[in-house]
Amino acid sequence: MKIKFFAIVLLGGCLLLAGAFAVSSGMKSSRQAKASSNLWHDNKAEMEAFISDLMSRMTLEEKIGQLNLLSSGWDVTGPRLQDNSKALIKEGKVGAIFNAYTAEYTHELQKMAVEKTRLGIPLLFGYDVIHGFRTIFPISLGEAASWDLAAIEKSARISAIEATAEGLHWTFAPMVDITRDPRWGRISEGAGEDVYLGMKIATARVRGYQGNDLSRVDTMLATAKHFAAYGQSQAGRDYHSTDMSERELWGTYLPPFKAALDAGVASVMTAFNDLNGIPATGNALLLNDILKGQWDFQGLVVTDYTSINEMVPHGFARDEKHAGELAINAGVDMDMQGSVFVSHLKGLVDEGKVSVVKIDRAVRRILEMKYRLGLFEDPYRYSNEARQQAAKKKPAFLEAARDVARKSMVLLKNEGQILPLKKQGISIAVIGPLGDSKQDMIGSWSAAGDRMDEPVSLLEGIRAKVGGDVVVHYAKGASYAFNDHDQSGFAEAMAIAEKSDVIIMAMGEKWDMTGEAASRTSLDMPGSQQALMEALHKIGKPMVLVLMNGRPLALNWADDNVNAILETWYAGTMGGHAIADILFGDYNPAGKLPVTFPRHVGQVPLYYNMKNTGRPYASDGAEQKYRSRYLNTLNDPLYPFGYGLSYTQFSYSEVILDRPSLGPKDVLTATINVANSGGYDGEEVVQLYIQDVTGSVTRPVKELKGFQKIHLAVGEHKNVSFKISAKDLSFYRQDMSYGVEAGDFKLYIGTNSMDVKEARFTLTNSGT
Repeated sequence: MKIKFFAIVLLGGCLLLAGAFAVSSGMKSSRQAKASSNLWHDNKAEMEAFISDLMSRMTLEEKIGQLNLLSSGWDVTGPRLQDNSKALIKEGKVGAIFNAYTAEYTHELQKMAVEKTRLGIPLLFGYDVIHGFRTIFPISLGEAASWDLAAIEKSARISAIEATAEGLHWTFAPMVDITRDPRWGRISEGAGEDVYLGMKIATARVRGYQGNDLSRVDTMLATAKHFAAYGQSQAGRDYHSTDMSERELWGTYLPPFKAALDAGVASVMTAFNDLNGIPATGNALLLNDILKGQWDFQGLVVTDYTSINEMVPHGFARDEKHAGELAINAGVDMDMQGSVFVSHLKGLVDEGKVSVVKIDRAVRRILEMKYRLGLFEDPYRYSNEARQQAAKKKPAFLEAARDVARKSMVLLKNEGQILPLKKQGISIAVIGPLGDSKQDMIGSWSAAGDRMDEPVSLLEGIRAKVGGDVVVHYAKGASYAFNDHDQSGFAEAMAIAEKSDVIIMAMGEKWDMTGEAASRTSLDMPGSQQALMEALHKIGKPMVLVLMNGRPLALNWADDNVNAILETWYAGTMGGHAIADILFGDYNPAGKLPVTFPRHVGQVPLYYNMKNTGRPYASDGAEQKYRSRYLNTLNDPLYPFGYGLSYTQFSYSEVILDRPSLGPKDVLTATINVANSGGYDGEEVVQLYIQDVTGSVTRPVKELKGFQKIHLAVGEHKNVSFKISAKDLSFYRQDMSYGVEAGDFKLYIGTNSMDVKEARFTLTNSGT
């Protein structure tokens, strides 16, 4: 099949959330549907004519084959069901393959589809390119801690360049689930707890993967996942149920998906969870009514791994045939790994339970994406070995990974300005199971990254930084395995600590303790790490804790007893160099937490924009028995959302508003002066929060509405301004209409969600 290929240009930009109106599932509402803009500006007439002609020549079995996505077996991301994918490709029963890469291998599989089937329809190749492909960047939660949208977009862009050079067309990223439970392992894969920040990062990642032209050979289809509300899995347990109000769904969990759609995301993945009793993969309200109906999504909907099959143990489908009926009728286009569609759809059509029209719509969406990628013009255009070699391990990519890693790190404590360390004349003890671990440095979901040889460990990074001018000792010391309290390495660790000037403790979680299927009931340090820290503390030497982890940990003891704490997450291929850059002052840390760190797991869920209660507790030391509080700990977190220190100090003036009130068509400007009053040049993330004091429904104590990352030299100061209009104050009101309400507002600007300066203004009657 030969066609003239037309480039598809994706327009950037995120439309206002005000366009996302809800569907009521049980009550009348004044809400109205509004479709999102279609950002694929291809030649519709030619594409539709080509695909219509192709589909007119396809048998029903060939159409169903296009809805089948199977794993090649190179990587395992769930229970395996099919080992005969090559045979099925030749039979025309596969539309896409995932977990297959390299130019040579994808070319081999593509050749089967193109040359061994009747119509020669090319395959889509997908993979979990989450935070890098060969060059691994920090985990997604770490990147979110940079609050640097340009850096996050660049990370995704490099990932796409490397992945497409090895034959891949499609990534199952970004995960845009809002997550407020650190017990859930997949918190590491998202952008944290905040809706506004999550929307901005979703947009940046979609743009990075897809670029502005899908016909370019270095761009790939992005996938917004998991639709929807997966991040609220009950008890923080993966694959578990979610149950929430319509207001919570629309106000918290859907907006990042809408932002991804408005940025042009090409596909959406269904979630494993049920939502209010209906599994997401069979949820017509989510897929047909909201996604494809109100939002007018024109891309393809793919299930998560075997999630159609899993509707049977959910108790929603009688058997897999029934599950396939529910999924296709609810709006699923492609079945990942379950083989339910290819096994049962024809029979369901024969029985009149599924219409051919439904199947045709799904097939068309898949074929359109193949068309947009140029695969009908040249099925092998992504499988180019010369380009693959040219894209591997580029120095510029490695430097970018190092830079993003530095930006992602958060300084949680620096008592007595112990950091940065001197580069000469001292001795250092590096102690801990993560001190010289390459495999842990790149974290989970590390795609095709080399886990054993290429990552730079912390020990390697420190030794490369200081050369022979600093004596560096190392001992593993402790175990980080669950229920392994072995202390046999303590003596060696204590010995090197005794003869060193500074102790750097590299501790946290093993890389596979976070990510999918990695939920925990404790946020404590696993293994014997805590016991080793306490033993080392008795020596009386300065202690620096370098954390490597994929979730907030309970760090009360460390906060009370160690001198400095640096949160490095899992920093990626160049992680050791990036950490050393910060420890020795070649980079001034500027990361801010995208998620709250609780004092204790018993506070979970704990997030900055919770609602108040009728009996709020004031932490002023007075006895307040009958208040919303705990008997044994404070309500406040250990480290709040937006928190992060610097080697310098930033001073904030009072907030100045250019007007005391805001009308429906006005713009209010809030300005604050920020000064670098310390001894180092540095970056600061200036954060804007707003509180709606009184509403027709209870409102959060504050909500992030803007941020700016600024650089200030020593002694420099700068006015930072934010513009607020009525639309920035919109929310889902009592009748579930989306809009604003007149009244009083508090505006906060500061260095984190708790340390802020306050001003007040009034919104006058808006008439909406």
